[in-house]
Amino acid sequence: MAGNDVLISEEKSSMTKSIYEMSMDGDEPPPQYVVKEDNNSIGLKDSPSSSSSVMIPIPIIDMSLLSSSEPEIEKLRSALTSAGCFQAIGHGMSTPYLQKVRQVSKQFFQLPVEEKEKYARAANDSEGYGNDRIVSEKQVLDWSYRLILRVFPKEKRRLSLWPQNPTDFREILEDFSIKVKSMMEYLLRSMARSLNLEEDSFLDQFGEQSLFAVRFSFYPCCSRPDLVLGLKPHTDRSVMTVVLQDKEVEGLQVLIDDKWVNVPTKPNAIVVNLGDQMQIMSNGIFKSPLHRVVTNKEKLRMSVAMSYEPGAKNEIGPVERLITDTRPRLYKNVRNYGEINYRCYQEGKIPLEMVKYADNNSHQS
Repeated sequence: MAGNDVLISEEKSSMTKSIYEMSMDGDEPPPQYVVKEDNNSIGLKDSPSSSSSVMIPIPIIDMSLLSSSEPEIEKLRSALTSAGCFQAIGHGMSTPYLQKVRQVSKQFFQLPVEEKEKYARAANDSEGYGNDRIVSEKQVLDWSYRLILRVFPKEKRRLSLWPQNPTDFREILEDFSIKVKSMMEYLLRSMARSLNLEEDSFLDQFGEQSLFAVRFSFYPCCSRPDLVLGLKPHTDRSVMTVVLQDKEVEGLQVLIDDKWVNVPTKPNAIVVNLGDQMQIMSNGIFKSPLHRVVTNKEKLRMSVAMSYEPGAKNEIGPVERLITDTRPRLYKNVRNYGEINYRCYQEGKIPLEMVKYADNNSHQS
């Protein structure tokens, strides 16, 4: 583990040892973290350490061309109807700026345990610092620590959970969030145009209390990357998720053509990943890809993910113009999809199956 620039410290846990301690000592992970064969229903088709032997490139979209280039718009549509994700360049954020965001994230996870625990999440809450929220006896735990914060609506921020150390953490998070939210809204309008819809066809479903949250993730080293995942296979609950990856260490994998494909690290690229709510809104035209994060025996990894979705009370459903005789309604209208998504995955179920529309011969919900 020489050369890692994130300090691993001991951390209290309900178990005998924390992930930090087990990582430091090279311990065998306990059963709660080991991927089980009976999880195949949610995409664990092979061992955690396996990945595609076939090189399938992750699409790259130049955002600076989307307003003026029809071929780039078509490229965007192609990427989202097949892979459901892409690497975005031309987004207007410089490499030094993105590195500053990575650095402040890393500095938080370097803090002593007692400092990080000032921002610990409550047992039944998702916001704050900690590990998985437990909702099922079947739940396989992720080998990671997270800091989850709601950024918008601004009045819903719980500033008691926003770190004051590093001193510029809040300022950088605020600025980065504004930039990423603007980037997402631009992409959502471009995606609507790619389907010959009115530009606000997707954004109109967000409502005034749309949710924008950030998830800082830290993945310590793991002695058994063949058995343990940093993040279980899942599709995102959101409409869209944007991920700033570690500058050097890979770990994110996407399931494409039944192969786990590594998403390469690119210092100035930002990963854009569609979530289930976009698959619902687009009536299944755009895909919400299954993805996961693998562990690493030698290297630590961090990432910053930002998600955007309608408020829990807002009803979403397929855009009416995308329901046709040749493409009938695939999904019901639904509220609070985020909670459905989370519980389904922890219980080994596929969330989109829960909201499928029973009568595909009718256009009414």
